[in-house]
Amino acid sequence: MGKSSKDKRDLYYRKAKEEGYRARSAFKLLQLDEHFHFLDNVTRVVDLCAAPGSWSQVLSRRLFDESTSDTSSKRIVAVDLQPMFPIDHVTTLQADITHPRTLNKIMELFEGEKADFVCSDGAPDVTGLHDLDEYVQQQLILSALQLTTCMLRKGGVFVAKIFRGRDIDMLYSQLGFLFDRVVCAKPRASRGTSLESFVVCLGYNPPAHWTPKLDVNASIEDFFQGCDIGRLTLDDKLPSYTEEPRDIAEFLSCGGLGSFDSDATYHDVPSNRKVLDPVQPPTNPPYKRALELKRKGKLNCVT
Repeated sequence: MGKSSKDKRDLYYRKAKEEGYRARSAFKLLQLDEHFHFLDNVTRVVDLCAAPGSWSQVLSRRLFDESTSDTSSKRIVAVDLQPMFPIDHVTTLQADITHPRTLNKIMELFEGEKADFVCSDGAPDVTGLHDLDEYVQQQLILSALQLTTCMLRKGGVFVAKIFRGRDIDMLYSQLGFLFDRVVCAKPRASRGTSLESFVVCLGYNPPAHWTPKLDVNASIEDFFQGCDIGRLTLDDKLPSYTEEPRDIAEFLSCGGLGSFDSDATYHDVPSNRKVLDPVQPPTNPPYKRALELKRKGKLNCVT
């Protein structure tokens, strides 16, 4: 959250700094929870692809509110390949969400109990090619879903960022095999010009005959084969073609009309306002080596 022109026009960016959040994305989770109330009475939570940690900050403040007396049974685990600065009441793991060791570590921290809520605000570096970006994002969601099915209790909730495109119905259909209700939600804090939305999966209810098991050598299709959403095997016969209704998830807007519009420019902000410093400095910026050389006077400037 460095200083940029966004500080002058995006009030969510400034509001995040004022309230101590590491990124403006914190308000996306707050507005989703304001509508669905999925953080009420949860005790074990996992934040996947968590860096820089704004969603983990929201979870920490909600679960460990000052009015809460008994916090001994509550656990929050944040997982990301990138390093994260510590957050109160949050255990951070720098790990790969697709590896079985990550699942084992989380279950160890939960003392064998399953999670009530799993979320993922992760996204790949976008290329601008929408079809490619949507495909890569869906693969990331399915990877997060694999880990989620292994550690989420029955009736639990899964929330993940998605890029809405023409083929998103396939993902809704796949999630519908595992959850009682699938909703697509767009918080007001998410810019209307962005393809970004969030899929809210309520009531985890996997098939009774299926036991999920992470295997680093197995593909995503092989993982979900047992619950009838994987690929066909060589022994399967193609069924006769029948026209089936599309799986269209509900679409909701979260945040209310009283919230700030993330695409609007607000001119009533005082021009002499105080400039806010970043909430969290970069953990390992790409220019770190250049800074070290500059301090030692070894950085040659080319003109």
